[in-house]
Amino acid sequence: MQFLLAFVVAAPLLGAVAALLPAPPGLKGKSPEQAVLRHGVTVTGVILAAAIALALGFDHDAPARFQATTDISWIQALNVRIHLGIDGISLPLLLMTALLFFLCALYSYFKLPEGPSPKAFVALLLVLESGTLATFAVLDLLLFFLAFEMVLIPMYFLIARWGGAQRQAAAWKFILYTLLGSVVMLLGLLLIGLNSGTFDMVALASDNGRELTHTTQLLAVLAIGLGLAVKTPMWPLHSWLPDAHTAAPTVGSVLLAGVLLKMGTYGFVRILLPITPDGMATFAPYLGAFAAVGIVYGSLACLSLARKGNKGDLKRLIAYSSVGHMGFVLLGIASMTPTGVNGALFANIAHGLITGLLFFLVGALKDRYGTADLDTLAGATGAALYGRAPRLGAFLAFAAVASLGLPGLAGFWGEMLALFGAFDPAQGLPRPAFLTYMAFGAFGTLLTAAYLLIVVRRVCMGDPKARPGHGAGAPAGSVPALELADIQHYEFAAWTPLVALTVLAGLWPAVLLGLTDPAVQKLLAGGNA
Repeated sequence: MQFLLAFVVAAPLLGAVAALLPAPPGLKGKSPEQAVLRHGVTVTGVILAAAIALALGFDHDAPARFQATTDISWIQALNVRIHLGIDGISLPLLLMTALLFFLCALYSYFKLPEGPSPKAFVALLLVLESGTLATFAVLDLLLFFLAFEMVLIPMYFLIARWGGAQRQAAAWKFILYTLLGSVVMLLGLLLIGLNSGTFDMVALASDNGRELTHTTQLLAVLAIGLGLAVKTPMWPLHSWLPDAHTAAPTVGSVLLAGVLLKMGTYGFVRILLPITPDGMATFAPYLGAFAAVGIVYGSLACLSLARKGNKGDLKRLIAYSSVGHMGFVLLGIASMTPTGVNGALFANIAHGLITGLLFFLVGALKDRYGTADLDTLAGATGAALYGRAPRLGAFLAFAAVASLGLPGLAGFWGEMLALFGAFDPAQGLPRPAFLTYMAFGAFGTLLTAAYLLIVVRRVCMGDPKARPGHGAGAPAGSVPALELADIQHYEFAAWTPLVALTVLAGLWPAVLLGLTDPAVQKLLAGGNA
């Protein structure tokens, strides 16, 4: 177990180095490009297999205890240690990360985005995987910061070199926002470590903030929370996200929504809730307010983009939907209750599965039509996917109803538990304020249903005999053929696991909640439960 976790974190880096080396003669296949793409699939597949083995070997009777731990002294002068471990909170995120990277590598093997060398693409993908996996596995504050920052450069280049229109501006906006937030976050992490005498997250969580003064906790929550809020992203620090998603290649959007956003909310749960509980209690009402506004704001932005004549980009629409969905996660965290935090963790996983699937589907639509503009896709009568590509239309409709929180699918449980947490927040928090936030959240669910059903109606329904692209706002010469390719075999292979897990988590939520709840109970009790 100890070796497996270290292998899962470190192996992608070794794979990235190997991707840049010449392929052995017997493994080149038809071309060096095919060999390096096959290498990416192999490495991410091995990492996924190791993560599954880690989950199978995990002691499910003690999910609150850190397992597969490694604790080695690294920088003695600062008391920094290479400390790794997983519990019921981090294990699901580790598994989802490994799965999404494997599916993205598999998809890219058949549909590589246009750009420079495939070698560079695979190497960047693997470095990105190592950084995200490390973020969920490290138990030292400075190592957490290093892993948190490790993802910035690979994602910047994936957007800037393999993205679409306006990719350079979007990539710069992404890295500037997140880098500035991270600088402030580092100050907060140093403030905790230097005042407590340790950077060990387990020891700090067990201490539950007793070694930190109230002022220190307030400053730490403000600094660290700001950096995490940018990555989440929390309204109004979200403006980098729509541009990054719109410009990113399909796999970049999948990983950005499915994995990178979770790093921010994970930091709130792993660091701020147990280590600075008094500071979090002070700022929780404000965090809840920003979360509630983000829920409604994201939904209204999506509703505007979905309306006919507004030339809304589908990738941009899903990006704004992420602002709303992550608002539910932040609302659950702000409640500081086991119910709310469990809901936040469940919503994290559900959003990664469902929104990852949505970005895969929109990327497929853009490949077929050459655009993600909703007015161009829908034309005068609708894109009629049900008639032209019925399986693709069925997948899109499924992802939409899962995203709007249909009971029986994964999106329902996280949002419901987050609202329940807001209904009865932790002792000392202003209940009238949280009841207001709950009302905002409930209203946001109605808006979410409205814009997603509009998207399904405009994209999936319509006259299959009409010429798509002849609607209002369609540019001249952009009329695709009536024949539209349905789901290809590699698309089916990449998307089906996400569909299956969305159904499984919706019908059997105890699988996930049974892991997270004991760990959350212990975390909120300061390690004493």
